[in-house]
Parts: sequence; structure tokens; C-alpha cells
Amino acid sequence: MTRVPLVPETAGWKTAAARVLDLLYPPVCTLCAANLSHGRALCDACGEDLPRLAEPFCQSCGEMFCGQIDGPFECPNCNDLSFAFEFARPAMVRDDRTLDLIHRLKYGREIHLAAELGCLACESFADPRLAPALDGSWPLVPVPLHRKRLKHRHFNQAEEISQALARHTGLPVLKALRRTRQTETQTLLSRKQRMENLRGAFVMTRRGLRWTAASPQGAVLIDDVLTTGSTVNECAKTLRGAGFRKVFVVTVMRG
Repeated sequence: MTRVPLVPETAGWKTAAARVLDLLYPPVCTLCAANLSHGRALCDACGEDLPRLAEPFCQSCGEMFCGQIDGPFECPNCNDLSFAFEFARPAMVRDDRTLDLIHRLKYGREIHLAAELGCLACESFADPRLAPALDGSWPLVPVPLHRKRLKHRHFNQAEEISQALARHTGLPVLKALRRTRQTETQTLLSRKQRMENLRGAFVMTRRGLRWTAASPQGAVLIDDVLTTGSTVNECAKTLRGAGFRKVFVVTVMRG
């Protein structure tokens, strides 16, 4: 797959500001500590060394498989499931370095890493199945946090990644969803328990409803990691129920 062309970021004051900050606080690569410039947080060598999702992989959830498989396929976990989204397309496979970047963004509040993670996630758009979203200017919809968690963290990592993706793809960011209740942590739950835990946890925002009424073709859900797909599936149900005809999912990494 060829990489999707990136929309160049606007030069000018942002570039100048980055150079000033580089002088005051010389940046280093988050993974190897090599010297960097222009506000980067990941050197080219480390960025290129992170393992990407490559065929063959499940066309529903993006789980990568080793070995020879001819043609598109679904993994055993997805064979008996019916998702509200068309497909999920992670950019990266699970790797400790990529996971460390995500954790440092989420829990270490290193918000500058969202730009690097958004750049990685953008590689998903080289998948031809995402062409309708690019051609139709579908909105990027970040998976929302509950207000209590947002108050504690001060930012939503999915929204920060969406903003970075928007700069690369030219697609708009739409906060179409709101989380109505704080769910229990999903880490130790089974897929069935996760789906039950999330049932009815999301509703549409007024802005989301206005967008759907005017342009219901589709939306691209954005999150940091796809594990069982329970969260994005519940979000997709809400978006589809409000009128979006199709929902694609893009994440930085497959968990």
C-alpha cells in the first residue's frame, strides 16, 4: 500500500515558534534520545522502525496474521460478530514502543506526542477502503471521555490524535459523541462484559446531530488503541442510529 499524501501544515508563525522552542528547549527523540529539531518528538529512524500493520490481516478488526492467506479474510474472533462499523483499520501492530508513546500521551500528559501518533495513524488512510472518507470529506469523530475522566486528565487523547490527523488529511474534526456515564475500566473484562459495560454509554451531541442531518454519508471514528472493538462498536451504533450511513474506524495501534 502506498502512503496517503499528507496535507502540508501551514508554515509561518508555527514554524518560527517551533524553532524558538528548539533553541530554548532542545528536543530529543522520545524513544532513543537523539537530537531533533522543528518541534519533533520522534526521530525518523525510530519512527520507521515501529512495526506497521501489513497484510494479511482481518478485514473487520485489523488483527494481523503470520503466514500465507490468499485474499481478504475475517479472523475467527470476528466470524460470528456483527459490528455497527464497516471495518477497523489500525496503523500499527502491538509493540511496546508504540504502546509506550500512547501511555506517555494518556497518563504522562505528554500532549506533544499526539502529533507523532496522529502522523502514524494517518498511514491507515493508504488503505483503499478509506478512499470514500477522503473523497467525501467525512468527519473525524474522536471517541469521547466522560467529563469526570476529562476533568482529571485535562484532555482527550483521541481528540488530540484527531486534530493531528486533520492537519495531515484535511478532514474536519467533529465532536459528535458525548459519554453519558463513567464505565468501569475495561482492561480485565471479556469482550461480552465490555459490550455490556458500554451499553448506552454514548449519545449524540447537538453538533453531531446537525452534521448528520446535513451530510449523513459517513464518519471516521478515531481512537488510540483497538482491543476488542467494544468501545468503537458502541460509538458506531450511536452514530448509525443518528443517521450516518457508514462508519469506519481508524486507530493508532491494534491492541
